[in-house]
Amino acid sequence: MERHAAALRDGLSKIIEKREETNGTMMDEMPASRPQDRREATIEETRESIREELQRPPRPPVYEGYGFRAHSGISTPLLRSDSNPSPIPDVNGLGWPAKSTVSRLHSTPTERKEREEKLAAAVRTLLESIGEDPDREGLLRTPERYAQALLWMTKGYEERLSDVINDAVFAEDHDELVIVKDINFSSLCEHHLVPFTGKVSIGYIPNGLVLGISKLARIAETFSRRLQVQERLTRQIALTVEEAIKPKGVAVVMEATFDKLDPGICV
Repeated sequence: MERHAAALRDGLSKIIEKREETNGTMMDEMPASRPQDRREATIEETRESIREELQRPPRPPVYEGYGFRAHSGISTPLLRSDSNPSPIPDVNGLGWPAKSTVSRLHSTPTERKEREEKLAAAVRTLLESIGEDPDREGLLRTPERYAQALLWMTKGYEERLSDVINDAVFAEDHDELVIVKDINFSSLCEHHLVPFTGKVSIGYIPNGLVLGISKLARIAETFSRRLQVQERLTRQIALTVEEAIKPKGVAVVMEATFDKLDPGICV
């Protein structure tokens, strides 16, 4: 939608203006140079920064929240790991995992089967609790079906951002807005476990590096296939692009809807 693109451009313009104001004095003191020289210098500085970062010793864990409650377990990744070549600073490549995300990621086939059976038993209890008969013909396999469906709808907990982005980060002499508009997404509201759907537009201004264009949609898909709220989903997409390629600016615009519930339930 055009208003998405306009909002992205306005947001990115404000980011760039703020950064230029902050660094204005330094820029005034820099000697004049040709645009090509400046772009080549930016690319080389980015490469040098990456080399320096990879040579630094491991840092202690830093947790910053990202909207997760403090008592929910691991809520943000380690900043970096020497065994992690991915631009995403997370040793497991998950990006802000929840408490049990790592155990789900590394579960064996036997553990996956046990997880599915546990979910199916819970769904059977749910059916009984709402007044249904889980043993009638139409519901006999519903617990197993819904367990499989729920695991698919939350498959983002099993996807590593490092695998999603892979090696699709490229040095590119491009400094204009890159935008992918109207990416369809579907997620589950973490408050009621009901679906919410919509469109998201992602834009950034490169700073010597670009992402493979399909990766923007893949990043959105990975985070949307987790229990979410719209505000955190928007933030996580933006932070992932920021961490992956360090652009001059990144903006994410999202519009979503979900089925209306009784006001007394929505608390």
